[in-house]
Amino acid sequence: MSKVEYMSRKRVPPTPILDDLESFGNPFKRMDFNTQPFFNNQKPVVGSQIDYEYALKFLYSYEGSKATFNAYRRELERLLQWCWRIEERSILLMKREDIEEYIKFCINPPLSWIGTKSTSRFLNVEGERVPNKEWRPFLVTVGKDKFRKGVAPDRKDFILSQAAIKGIFTALSSFYDFLTQEMLLDANPIKLIRQKSKYIVKSQKVPDVRRISDLQWEYVIEAAEQLADDDPDSHERTLFAIYCLFSMYLRISELVADTNSIPYMSDFKRDHTRNWWFHVTGKGNKYRKITVCDEMLSALKRYRRFRGLSSLPAADEKEYLIPKLKGKGPIKDTKHIRNLVQLVFDNAYELMMKDTLEVDAAELKTATVHWLRHTGISRDVVYRPREHVRDDAGHASMATTDKYIESDERERHASGKSKTIKEVF
Repeated sequence: MSKVEYMSRKRVPPTPILDDLESFGNPFKRMDFNTQPFFNNQKPVVGSQIDYEYALKFLYSYEGSKATFNAYRRELERLLQWCWRIEERSILLMKREDIEEYIKFCINPPLSWIGTKSTSRFLNVEGERVPNKEWRPFLVTVGKDKFRKGVAPDRKDFILSQAAIKGIFTALSSFYDFLTQEMLLDANPIKLIRQKSKYIVKSQKVPDVRRISDLQWEYVIEAAEQLADDDPDSHERTLFAIYCLFSMYLRISELVADTNSIPYMSDFKRDHTRNWWFHVTGKGNKYRKITVCDEMLSALKRYRRFRGLSSLPAADEKEYLIPKLKGKGPIKDTKHIRNLVQLVFDNAYELMMKDTLEVDAAELKTATVHWLRHTGISRDVVYRPREHVRDDAGHASMATTDKYIESDERERHASGKSKTIKEVF
């Protein structure tokens, strides 16, 4: 392939290949894996049908975990795009050196492959799934505060984070393990890369845990309570969600319904010792039960009284945890919860500005919903046994929980700010 031809291929925006689970169905029951539609009028790459078949089969094995499915689909989509459209070869022909070239490509993708807004891969048009021309394999964004100020994302500012690079290695290694187990390959090319450190920078610094300060939390909960008092029909639900996210360290996905689980009021359960627990299926389709503290139990009672229910749920109760305000059924879109929490953050910001806390208010502008989980864990790990916090948070290892210890540098700085140097103790 000439350099001119290679560069011209990079300038053409790719069209999506991998749709969602509902659209491609069960690949183990399919007989046809036609890839011609992905190549327009060109001849499909030799072996692309096998690539497509086993990519779908691999992804289908993660139907029970939406987050993992989405992450692995993103990485397989990018790999297929590069192999088919740039290199014109099957993913089965990838060697160690090819993977290294692919990683370099992901770190510095062509501008035509970078989008500035999140879009669906496919659209429903007159009953058919058609590729979305606005979709791109890579995405550049701006921070929430900049976005509010009208700052638009620039493709030239795209940076592949260290976490994203690690995600590539994790997803592709798992995929090539799958291909090896299916006897399509003799070895996993990802595992043959001995110097991953060329791409993944190791840092001795523990990454900062993104959380809000104790002062900011006081204003957040005050703002949520004000909303609930002023407009209970709309915001008693908001206040309850805030309590769940903070007190029980819930991920936003654990508050909404999906194909694998629907959160019910009866997920709050009392054991034989009269202690209350919240049972949830979370990240990675893993089940856990979470300690329900007394204040969380009080918040539950308040919310249930507002909804005209008994103070505490029965074991077989089928009331949705977070129902829709209009229509029937549970909330299924995390965006809805994000909007509610953002309203609370916005109101807390206004309260802080009135109290002339401009710096703290400005910092709150950058906060996201997930910071509530981080904040709850960071506060609790100070005085609760670490293994208890680990189990409630659903961390796979103690190392993850340990990242939250002394995560708030404000308190750390305050303890050392007044120490003396000249005086002798």
